[in-house]
Amino acid sequence: MKISSILLKDTFATRSLFVLLLIAFPFIASQFGNSWVRIIDVALLYILLALGLNIVVGFAGLLDLGYIAFFAIGAYLAGLLASPQFAVVIESLQMEFPSVAQGLIAILPAEVASQGFHLSVWLIVPLAAIVAGLAGAILGAPTLKLRGDYLAIVTLGFGEIIRIFMNNLNGPVNITNGPQGINLIDPVRVGSVSFAGEAGSGGLVRFAGFEMPSVNAYYFLFLLLCVLTIFISRRLQHSRLGRAWIAIREDEIAAKAMGINVRNVKLLAFAMGASFGGIAGAMFAAFQGFVSPESFTLTESIAVLAMVVLGGIGHIPGVVLGAILLAALPEVLRHTVEPMQMMLFGQIWIAAEVLRQLLYGLALVLIMLLRPSGLWPSPRHEDRLMPEESAATEPSSAGSKA
Repeated sequence: MKISSILLKDTFATRSLFVLLLIAFPFIASQFGNSWVRIIDVALLYILLALGLNIVVGFAGLLDLGYIAFFAIGAYLAGLLASPQFAVVIESLQMEFPSVAQGLIAILPAEVASQGFHLSVWLIVPLAAIVAGLAGAILGAPTLKLRGDYLAIVTLGFGEIIRIFMNNLNGPVNITNGPQGINLIDPVRVGSVSFAGEAGSGGLVRFAGFEMPSVNAYYFLFLLLCVLTIFISRRLQHSRLGRAWIAIREDEIAAKAMGINVRNVKLLAFAMGASFGGIAGAMFAAFQGFVSPESFTLTESIAVLAMVVLGGIGHIPGVVLGAILLAALPEVLRHTVEPMQMMLFGQIWIAAEVLRQLLYGLALVLIMLLRPSGLWPSPRHEDRLMPEESAATEPSSAGSKA
């Protein structure tokens, strides 16, 4: 009893310290510049993306190389519904299809036709989750019989199709503004408080007598979303549906023989994973105030997949660790590589971008060679893939059968 009480106290103390560090981090980091807090803000968005992809890749074992498409859907939906862009759509419709434009003007309020929709992000987020989830189900439906490389190629094509659509939907009707992207997207608001800071405040958010930089306010919002996403992911993992996903990942034929409806379970994995991507995209648009096709390239999709694989496929804490490392560490290197070269050599031998990519790739190769199950694999054997252990146990199992 004493040992268990001591362990409980230690666990509670560790968690309390961790929570305090999370709360204090933005206030400490902002003393060295708001850019450091902004880096973590972006890392928290990538955690949302990685946790969503972990449902598809980690739980269900479905290799998805087009996951960034759902991120784009959420971001562009926010851009269309929370900016003056819809007024641009009406204007282009008047030039190409006057009757359609007149019908919309007659239905919609006058300020929408002249200024566009400016919906609250709290209405856009659930809508983005629904639209991205439907897109995930549409992607999953024709790929139910595909596995491995074939599934990867199809999902890769879907991701590129969405990016190309966003890049070219500026004619004949200008919906996405093409390569120029959509700007002037409304920031997140809670009541009358804008997370971008009020005009003339220098980017300070004032709430209940307190004030903090805009990046700090977004930090706490994204942190709360990450905590909710982790909670939902854990509940899914240990639910009946989560066990069905893991069964399909391990052996689809055996799962089907055990009575699991493989088709529906796979579609749910695609849809639920895509929903997280849509939510992250809507938040990204509100945070940046601008979206363009360059943010949704294949490289970004591969980066999110690398976060899941690097941290530990199927293990939620590992995925969070991988997302933080691969999202934040390259940006930290961008800020430190050149100053370190100046300090050591007195001149810059290698440009920061080149050296950053070199170290980034080298770290991935070394980790995959030394720890193929990820930096923080799941401690539960049934919840993770262990290629090195399964290869080591095959001879012994064969010998025991003999």
